Amino acid sequence: MTRRIIIVTAVHAPSAHFLSDAYKSLCEQELPEGWEWHWLIQEDGQGDKVAPHVPQDERVSFRQGRRGGPGVARTIALAHADGDYVKVLDADDQLPPGGLARDLAALEADPSIGWATSRVLDLLPDGSTAGFPGDPEPGPIERGEVLDFWKANNFRASVHPATLFVRRDLLVALGGWMALPASEDTGLLLALNSVARGWFSAEVGLHYRKWEGQATGQTAHVDPAERDARMAVVEARARALDFFQWRYPVSSD
Repeated sequence: MTRRIIIVTAVHAPSAHFLSDAYKSLCEQELPEGWEWHWLIQEDGQGDKVAPHVPQDERVSFRQGRRGGPGVARTIALAHADGDYVKVLDADDQLPPGGLARDLAALEADPSIGWATSRVLDLLPDGSTAGFPGDPEPGPIERGEVLDFWKANNFRASVHPATLFVRRDLLVALGGWMALPASEDTGLLLALNSVARGWFSAEVGLHYRKWEGQATGQTAHVDPAERDARMAVVEARARALDFFQWRYPVSSD
């Protein structure tokens, strides 16, 4: 029986032309025997600019919906996520060869691990890549570690939420991505860190594209009032989950 990893991508018109590069990076992934990937591309909106860029491949599904931001688009895509694991891949990013198999191996080897992340390289406009210091040690990430680092370092997480690989049931139990105009992926990461142990791989698992049209480069993203509100609700959710002692895996005691 073949098991599936679901790749979830939210896309809107300005980033649609990058889908071909993301698709190429998926096609270069090698998975263990008995595993396959299925790519769910969810447009954040219902225009006519994205569909022409969607690869024609039976492993790729494309749907549209009313606009709500990338978190809403990814979460609605979960309705069709018929696999054991979910991997997030932004439309403008790429997976280096081997990244998907490493994530899978980490979670298959240890049932107490709920999610995995990996090292990131920025993909610059000239095609070069650049790393940055501060990654944690490779291996398990204990509950609360990412939240503590994030709080002590001006709301910068120790691992990158764009590299997330997660058990589908755990992702659904937490409600998917947060309903925020930005930082929805950080909110999910911190919620996961509150309830489950994670994993960090020191090998590069994502090429994170830097370009002038990306949402995180817009003025609204750094508006102080909105940023403070986003960070407040992200932290409150993570701490509430910890307070109520919801844990993965579920104890039989």
